[in-house]
Amino acid sequence: MTKKSLSEIQDAQLDYSAREEKTEIKTDRKIRVGIIGTGWIADAHMDSYKRMPDVEIVAGADLIPGKAEAFFKKHGYEGIRCYPDHKALIDNEELDCVSVCTYNRQHAAPTIYALEHGINVLLEKPMCVTIEEAIEICRAEKKSGKVLSIGFQPRFDANMKMIKKIVEHGDLGQVYYIQTGGGRRRGIPTPFGTSFITDETAGIGALADIGCYSLDMVLNAIGYPKPLTVSGYKSDFFGKDPKTFPDHPEYADAFGVDDFAAAFVRLEGGIILDFRIAWAMNINTPGDTIILGTKGGLRIPSTDCWNGSTGGPMTLYHQIGGKSFETVIPLIDDKGPSLFDRKIRSFLDASMNGTAAPVPSSQILYNQAIIDGIVKSAQAGREIELNVPSFDEI
Repeated sequence: MTKKSLSEIQDAQLDYSAREEKTEIKTDRKIRVGIIGTGWIADAHMDSYKRMPDVEIVAGADLIPGKAEAFFKKHGYEGIRCYPDHKALIDNEELDCVSVCTYNRQHAAPTIYALEHGINVLLEKPMCVTIEEAIEICRAEKKSGKVLSIGFQPRFDANMKMIKKIVEHGDLGQVYYIQTGGGRRRGIPTPFGTSFITDETAGIGALADIGCYSLDMVLNAIGYPKPLTVSGYKSDFFGKDPKTFPDHPEYADAFGVDDFAAAFVRLEGGIILDFRIAWAMNINTPGDTIILGTKGGLRIPSTDCWNGSTGGPMTLYHQIGGKSFETVIPLIDDKGPSLFDRKIRSFLDASMNGTAAPVPSSQILYNQAIIDGIVKSAQAGREIELNVPSFDEI
């Protein structure tokens, strides 16, 4: 098999993206969709669903009285049936798909219930809070035979795909070390109240909110090897400081999650993952993402606020004829539908065609295992083993 140049890979990737966007949409039968949880991320789901000509939004649910009704009214929908919880919605509606947009600690229950009732699920990230919940979700998915996709829209960015192409093409050789992470200098998310920062609702902070994205970027690129051990750390220095919330100092008392986390993770295949993530820190970035291999190294510039893409052109460091060279990989101008629209569309297509989930739980199970392992290792104050089963073993 003839190896391709980086430019050929890039051109092929752009062609692939263009083909993805030309999916034929049949409108003779509407896909009946329900929304579970009507907080701010549900707005993005609704905006995308409204751009899908084959979708009918039929119902919604939220634990807070009147919230679902106000949500649909804001989006210009009248007469949408609203329910006080996911069980009432699923028990009383005929649905093809649901978006689960609840806070983290409520991700597992509605997902499992929907799958048990034969409904396809688009589950917002993070997958859940604990590895035990993740295993139960996967078990319900396997038993149901329905589509479960996890909400990682950065997967659909052409530059993210380029990272995976470089690894798969062999330009790095055998990958043995990865440094990744990122975050915000000051960016604890409280514009919508405390649902992101209390243990009762979120369960995990920066680690799950943006850390799961950073982990997925590199783990997806290298084929999602199984995590074996983790030595984790997490802190809450900024979240517990009332000065962080000048307009709402009481938020510091409510703060019950991490605002910074770091870990040293051993993966199958002898790969080391050095990870750090932050909602708040006294530096602009904890560093670029780097992937080191036996033939080359890849630098992926960090962003000011981890947003699912790269902070600039990537650089491949490699040897040619015994001399060192750097190949700059220009950013791909990824035109077309938004990443969120691609996430929604790919989920709908998989659900209606019975094809594989675009972001399968079999992979994100390992993502969740690392997050859960960091939490448990930090609590124990030592390295721990991760005895996570594969999807096939569940």
